[in-house]
Amino acid sequence: MNFRLLIIILFFILIGCKQNYTPKPRGFFRINFPEKNYHPLNNGFPYQFEIPDYAKITADSRNPDQPFWINITIPESKAEMHISYYNLQKRSDSGALFLGSFIEETRRLAYQHSIKADAIEEQIFMNQGRKVFGTIYRIEGNAASPMQFFLTDSTNHFLRGALYIREVPNIDSLKPVIDFLEPDVIRLIETTSWN
Repeated sequence: MNFRLLIIILFFILIGCKQNYTPKPRGFFRINFPEKNYHPLNNGFPYQFEIPDYAKITADSRNPDQPFWINITIPESKAEMHISYYNLQKRSDSGALFLGSFIEETRRLAYQHSIKADAIEEQIFMNQGRKVFGTIYRIEGNAASPMQFFLTDSTNHFLRGALYIREVPNIDSLKPVIDFLEPDVIRLIETTSWN
């Protein structure tokens, strides 16, 4: 019985050694990105900015009582940017009380991602000519949101944005998508003005 087992093992060894096996390197699917062209978002809102041509605008269905809250979706990248807007003058006579709480809430929401993030970088943004000031949060690592920001004129307007990619947060595979979308977010921020 041992002799038969030995012959069967030798037979499989000889048959298995005829092919050279080369392991394939681990890779990710190639992503084809569209050409970058922008157009202004002019819809009678108290704010305006430029968005890419491949983006779609929808009302925020989860907050129907907020008419100026929108979602900017980029279906090809499975990305979505949530935009929320507050009129500071309707909140209080001075607006300052609510401005501080909105800024702190934005910072808190960005830093909620610190559990999964490798780092969170804050960048101050100022456009004196348009009276647009704010902070950009770049969240690095396997976080659900790679970028968030707020913009304000300090007296009347407060705009908050958060970019989400609707995919399992794996920075290795999402890095090309994030690198492609980051200039779109920066363009939105740099072209923001108040109506």
